[in-house]
Amino acid sequence: MASRLRSVLLPVLAVAPAFAILIGLGTWQLQRKAWKEELIGRIEARAHGEPAALPAEADWPRWMPETGEYARVRVTGTYLPQAEIAVHGLAPGEGPGRPLSGFYLLTPLRLPDGALVVVNRGFVVPGLRAEANPPSGQVIVTGLLRGPEQGGAFTPANDPARGEWYRRDPAAIAAARGLDRVAPFILDAEASATPASGWPRAGLTRLDLPNRHLEYAFTWFGLAATLLAVATFAIVARRRKDG
Repeated sequence: MASRLRSVLLPVLAVAPAFAILIGLGTWQLQRKAWKEELIGRIEARAHGEPAALPAEADWPRWMPETGEYARVRVTGTYLPQAEIAVHGLAPGEGPGRPLSGFYLLTPLRLPDGALVVVNRGFVVPGLRAEANPPSGQVIVTGLLRGPEQGGAFTPANDPARGEWYRRDPAAIAAARGLDRVAPFILDAEASATPASGWPRAGLTRLDLPNRHLEYAFTWFGLAATLLAVATFAIVARRRKDG
């Protein structure tokens, strides 16, 4: 009797932790799927509506990407070209898998009340940066609000002292350029802001976010089912061997 119990208990103890982890990963992917679908729905609802006014400066300390990103707004102001930052980045090229390497030009825009919002005017390849100066005088910019860019594990940190920027961070830009009253978000200019020269190329905000979490969930659940089948086969085989 004890031998039979061990023949069942040992395989169960061996696979239980892995089975629990696989089920947990599958469940987590389903939760991520629900989160991603909610995010995509918010983007669709905000990004394609009529442009609204910029959030009031008094509300900036409470602004959060989770609730404020991708809102479509329209602002009037004057660019500060001397405070512009060029952030390393990639943009879609002429074919799939062939991105362009260059810079996103982030230029502070002085609003009529004196406050500032950093505008992502668009992407430019290195050789044409001299042709991508911001327009002078008062301009009207329509675009989408974006939060500070966090960057991935392999994204270098900004190095303002050397003029090397890899993450779009309005607070860091304000500190490096000695600016105050700067909005905590970035305004990604729409494609209509692209000048006749074609540079910088605006309107590159990605709205079609990938959502493969259901596929990933099926993968984890499938591995869990396979592990359970193998464990069951091992238990049956051992019981037959033990008689």
